[in-house]
Amino acid sequence: MNQQDKPFDGIRVVDLSRVLAGPFCGQMLADMGADVIKIESPEGDENRRWPPIIQEKHSCNYASVNRGKRSMTLDLKSEGGREVLHRLAQWADVMLHSFLPKTAKNLGLDYEALSQINPKLVFCAITGYGDRGELANKPGYDLMVQAFSGAMSTTGYDGGPPTRIGVSYIDMSTGLSAYGAIASALFQRTRTQKGTQISCSLLETSVALLGYHGVSWLQAEVLPRKQGSGGVYQVPYQAFRCSDGYVMAGAPNNASWARLCAALEIPEVGTDPRFQSSAARVEQRESLIPLLERIFLAKPVAHWVAVLEAAYVAVAPIQDVGQVMQHPQVRANGLVVRCEDDDGTEAEYVGMPFKFGAAPTTHRRAPPPLGRDTIEILKHELGFSDDHVRALLAEATGASAKK
Repeated sequence: MNQQDKPFDGIRVVDLSRVLAGPFCGQMLADMGADVIKIESPEGDENRRWPPIIQEKHSCNYASVNRGKRSMTLDLKSEGGREVLHRLAQWADVMLHSFLPKTAKNLGLDYEALSQINPKLVFCAITGYGDRGELANKPGYDLMVQAFSGAMSTTGYDGGPPTRIGVSYIDMSTGLSAYGAIASALFQRTRTQKGTQISCSLLETSVALLGYHGVSWLQAEVLPRKQGSGGVYQVPYQAFRCSDGYVMAGAPNNASWARLCAALEIPEVGTDPRFQSSAARVEQRESLIPLLERIFLAKPVAHWVAVLEAAYVAVAPIQDVGQVMQHPQVRANGLVVRCEDDDGTEAEYVGMPFKFGAAPTTHRRAPPPLGRDTIEILKHELGFSDDHVRALLAEATGASAKK
């Protein structure tokens, strides 16, 4: 897919966000054709310094959410920085930030102020706990919101300690939510010719993702139990240890239960009156699961995956990240892409979570060095004179701007 064919070609985005949620949103906008300028303090986004660091270029955390962008340094606390911010607001279609509400207000980075400069601006603020209520100005990180939102209470084994969900799913899902909201606002703007204000937060994302757990409490006051590798209300539906690893297998209905028993060569269990309904299998979990565990333990993972797939039983090997990133199915769907650094070297990155047409959509330009495009943006996009640029670099953009 050529740049001109992408849906956001010609859309200009100012990304003032940090760490994961907002930058992931900005990266997806860049992948879909937008010109995204990553604005950082002279010290840079904090996740540039989080290990592992690759060849003294960038951290893997930073690289995971910032490809395809240009980089500009800006001190928003300086007078010159405010001047540049206002010029950026005039230039941009979308402005994205992740400052606390009170901080944004103090910096002049609020919708009321910037929409006066550009009434067509789509303005998206990402916070930890939402922009209202007593916790509006509480900093939010994925792990803390996992704890606060109830998500962590569903993770781990019954009776065990609190367990973090291994991926930063709240941050990344909030980025997806912000991307969808911005796309919706840009579509609305084609009809109204007006911008809008968007508010996203880690808390709102995490509570929304509670899904049926949230509804179960709201309507029946049923709290979820920790489920280990499986599900409380489906049996069998969990990980089973094999002779050389673990496999996930499940039979959430009577038809798949019959197929599972046939594949495991235990027809007598399949017809046992104790296990003849989903509810009965849940009730008999303590007697059923040990029986199945002994069978799975006798053969390797590959054997059970082949046998159960042939029987149309839900099954998957439990893989580590290295196995996943090398898997042919992942590669076939464009989930690993190669991007080029400024020095011409290439490295692999995680691709887009969706496709837009048949051609690849992921931006092929690697994450930028800090401040690489500051002078170009000030002069050519924002129209500052050479003398003005020199003054701004001294006052507002810091010594890290690339000359």
